[in-house]
Amino acid sequence: MTMPDEIEQYHRKLTPSDRLICASLRSHIDSELADAESKIWHAHPAWFLDGNPIVGYSRLKDGMRLMFWSGQSFDEEGLEGKGKFKDASAHYTDLTEISIEDLRRWLAKAREIQWDYKNIVKRKGVLERLK
Repeated sequence: MTMPDEIEQYHRKLTPSDRLICASLRSHIDSELADAESKIWHAHPAWFLDGNPIVGYSRLKDGMRLMFWSGQSFDEEGLEGKGKFKDASAHYTDLTEISIEDLRRWLAKAREIQWDYKNIVKRKGVLERLK
């Protein structure tokens, strides 16, 4: 899968260490979710299945954040969720912190466990489970 230019531009603005983290995340996301659409959404790379956001990453003060929109429903150690929505995240400050085994399992769950974020505005903030 060819990375869209807008995601390449996002990566170019990062530190070399963060670029390594993002390159690894992107490679695995693209491999596991080959049919997903990827683009910059709300200023960060994100992947969508049938128009529904699944996974994305962004730069925070303390490192890179990998976020799964439905991650609280995965019931997985290593993903932290808080708030009224179903998102959960992992944080990385170094490439060596990424567990490829965990990442692949989380991406498989992201495909199977989805909450309908695509229609959240239409439903006035109410989420419904898709799968």
